[in-house]
Amino acid sequence: MNHTAILSSFDKYTTFSFGDKKLTFRTCDNLERYTKINLWDAGYIEVMAKYKHNKEEIEEYIDLIPVLEGLYMDKEKFLAPIKEVKIEYV
Repeated sequence: MNHTAILSSFDKYTTFSFGDKKLTFRTCDNLERYTKINLWDAGYIEVMAKYKHNKEEIEEYIDLIPVLEGLYMDKEKFLAPIKEVKIEYV
């Protein structure tokens, strides 16, 4: 089994994919792209991001727990097999 989830973004949205599930949620209008995963901690992601209005990348924080709870998903079951997160853009 693959234990890697994928983080990406498009337009005003962030996507987090694992297995056959793809979570899509609203993000900042000025986000250009995610550039580096600093930390994955069972639903909490520290990630570097590039924004249109800033020359430098900045550290951002994504908490997937509220997203999963809002979708009435079993967060422990969904998150437990994920061992790492990678950034991918097509």
